[in-house]
Amino acid sequence: MMKSIILAAGEGKRLRPLTENIPKCLVKLFGKSLLEQQIDTFKKCNIFDISVVTGYKADSIKIPGLKIYKNSDYSSTNMVETLFCAKNEMVSEVIVSYGDIIFESRVLEKLIDSEDDVSIIIDKEWEKYWKIRFDDPLEDVETLLLDKNNYILDLGQKPKSLDEIQGQYIGLMKFQGKGLEFMLKYYDDVKGEFENTGKNCLNPNLEFRKSYMTDFLRGMISEGCKIKGIPINNGWLEVDSVKDFQTYSRMYDDKTLNPFFSINS
Repeated sequence: MMKSIILAAGEGKRLRPLTENIPKCLVKLFGKSLLEQQIDTFKKCNIFDISVVTGYKADSIKIPGLKIYKNSDYSSTNMVETLFCAKNEMVSEVIVSYGDIIFESRVLEKLIDSEDDVSIIIDKEWEKYWKIRFDDPLEDVETLLLDKNNYILDLGQKPKSLDEIQGQYIGLMKFQGKGLEFMLKYYDDVKGEFENTGKNCLNPNLEFRKSYMTDFLRGMISEGCKIKGIPINNGWLEVDSVKDFQTYSRMYDDKTLNPFFSINS
């Protein structure tokens, strides 16, 4: 049975004052919290085994039917450590999503349908979407390079030009079979090396516990794991700042949001 793990431990500092008293995932957009919208989409796609890894304002999350894990060190860790707080759920097939995104069911269905051992959603129309969020399309974006079969060659670096961005990683991925086994073993290996030597193989500029998910995925690729990029054309939103929240709310009101994200889809 396919499971989902939603990573929702962060403070959402760029969303303050909306996150003064609630975690980022409980910010309401279009009348429902981001978390509720994700849960609705998972259930629409017949995924009912849903875990949430909490951290900041954890006690605020009171939605029935969820498995709750807690990253007590949320303020000094990052997505990788948050994910492994729910290690007990990592069996068979697991979809992992960031808690500050929402996505249409068609996006999730494409990920579910992938037969590859590790698959991540990438938005091929990211530039059009980025232009409604940022003045400079290269702001807050990372490299993502693909081979001719859409397997990822590199991701998560600072781009020098748009040519280095063949899609936008959105924070939605699936691990299954040998890919899940590889991921679990790789985590143990790199964490063990850090504990023994103090060297962070994922990102030498960071403490191990602060490594980014893209650092982890890039490390898996460097060790021979094939990760498939599943292309989409929009159909998702990231709510990372007050500006994002205001932009989407305004576009919803004036009915210009639909090309980027269709509510209840």
